[in-house]
Amino acid sequence: MTTTNTEEVLLPVMEHFYTLQGEGFHQGRAAYFIRLGGCDVGCVWCDVKDSWDASKHPVYNIDHLVSTVEQSGTKLVVITGGEPLMHNLDALTAALQSKGLETNIETSGAHPVSGSWNWICLSPKKFKAPLPEILPLANELKVVIFNKTDFEWAEDYASKVSPGCKLFLQPEWDKAAIVTPLIIDFIKTNPKWELSLQIHKYINVP
Repeated sequence: MTTTNTEEVLLPVMEHFYTLQGEGFHQGRAAYFIRLGGCDVGCVWCDVKDSWDASKHPVYNIDHLVSTVEQSGTKLVVITGGEPLMHNLDALTAALQSKGLETNIETSGAHPVSGSWNWICLSPKKFKAPLPEILPLANELKVVIFNKTDFEWAEDYASKVSPGCKLFLQPEWDKAAIVTPLIIDFIKTNPKWELSLQIHKYINVP
């Protein structure tokens, strides 16, 4: 049996911070976010395009990241990006969970799943489709609504995830004034869906 030297595993980190989860099922919970660099999905409306080029961001070893997270006192760690599954996350999640921490991921699903997760939030994108194998693993399906055609696309993915998967529709931030009323009407007609709002942007936290 081989063990991983966590001092040798390096990951590009755009930013890491302690805040409140602003979106989806765990909205409102205190959470430590680790935003990894690197993304090849290319959403035109992405609000963290600086994350796309992994080479622009400093690398940290896992021991440093885990130590920093522990100092915050959090119980929940959210790994996001960019597209975090461009990296192998087995060692990172094992180290976090060994400290009794809950590990959540936010991913487009466009790369193979690695890591051990308490919660997988799948946010599929039209620009690069998720791999089929992640669909039954998703605990949460969060679809960003940019225009009216996205509702049909969301329903297609809702039919592919597991029956217990939580379903959320989230307005694209810059078009929220236009699409939020459409989402409300859609949810009233299709109550299996719930509304996700980016409350961190309303309360001005990271």
